[in-house]
Amino acid sequence: MTCILIKLFVKDYNNLSSPKVRTDYGILSGTVGLIINLLLCLTKFLIGSVTNSISITADAMNNLSDAGSGIISLIAFKLSGKPADREHPYGHGRLEYISAMVVSLIILIAGFEFAKSSFEKILKPSPINYSSTFLVLLVFTILAKLWLALFYRKIGKRINSPSLLAVFFDSLGDAAATSVSLISLLFSAFSDLNVDGYAGLIVSLFVFAAGIRILKETIGPLIGEPPSEELIKKLTERIISYPGVLGIHDLMIHNYGEQRNFGSVHVEVAADEDIIKSHNEIDLIEREIKRDFGIDLVIHLDPVILNDERADSFRAILLKILTSINPYYSIHDFRVVDSASHTNLIFDLLVPFDCKESNSEIKKNIQNKIDEQHENVFVIITVDRGYSK
Repeated sequence: MTCILIKLFVKDYNNLSSPKVRTDYGILSGTVGLIINLLLCLTKFLIGSVTNSISITADAMNNLSDAGSGIISLIAFKLSGKPADREHPYGHGRLEYISAMVVSLIILIAGFEFAKSSFEKILKPSPINYSSTFLVLLVFTILAKLWLALFYRKIGKRINSPSLLAVFFDSLGDAAATSVSLISLLFSAFSDLNVDGYAGLIVSLFVFAAGIRILKETIGPLIGEPPSEELIKKLTERIISYPGVLGIHDLMIHNYGEQRNFGSVHVEVAADEDIIKSHNEIDLIEREIKRDFGIDLVIHLDPVILNDERADSFRAILLKILTSINPYYSIHDFRVVDSASHTNLIFDLLVPFDCKESNSEIKKNIQNKIDEQHENVFVIITVDRGYSK
């Protein structure tokens, strides 16, 4: 069914790199979700009103909030697909994250209202009117919500959409919540226990859990998350595979929404290499990274002096010291500067972002290790904290 809908309503549906195609996928998912959630809301509201069940009525309002969320998602997909403009040079892709956050807040408010109504029902219980017809309808609504969850997941994975993957989990929670309401209705039919208020509280917990999960998943990208280890590894391997590249450092990736990534990196090349040749190589790397990874990468060229025996000797000593302190330390822009009275080892030190030692402690520790082996040799260090995991 999902494949049929995609073929009917998404033109050129295999061209996933096209922002327009991605927007069409989002509009399709939002429209389908809106229609189904409105139908489920009307069905459950009818059942809840006739049976006098607070858990089913709360579940109906949950579907109504989902329908509202669908409208927000539709608007967000439409706006996030807009091209960059003067006020937003990086595009509008983060609107998708904002829409998911708004969805989470709506869900949390609905969960609070459900919990409040359910608690009142526990204090003042009222009888439930059982009907086998309504029981069958509830089973149907569970199946419909499960299909909608799988529909969201398929499209969400296809276009790598955080908001669609968020509502996938929300839909699973909705199906579980309706199952609780179904059990409550069965209890009313075959026992004297009135568990409707308690079932409503359980439904509200499902709603709260879904809202908190979605909120956590969307706040991270909005604040700014590090790129994945897999992406860093692939980018590093690609860049150092080019001839003339000796190494890279200070790789940073900024995400402004799906398919809107910008980055920068320092690339080390031999200092005696022809500058025009190195520049042409850097241009080639930038173009091919854009083509293959979809990242607008700006590369800073760092010249490295090779075949300097004294510098190489000090570098080897320093690397051995750093390995003994922390194997994750690395250096770049290393040079040796001599004066009449002493020698300076000048370099940038890259340490893990979660390193607990302060910059002054790190520098003091390295200097102490140097003092154990050499007199009148001093380290001048610029400490960098990594921006990736």
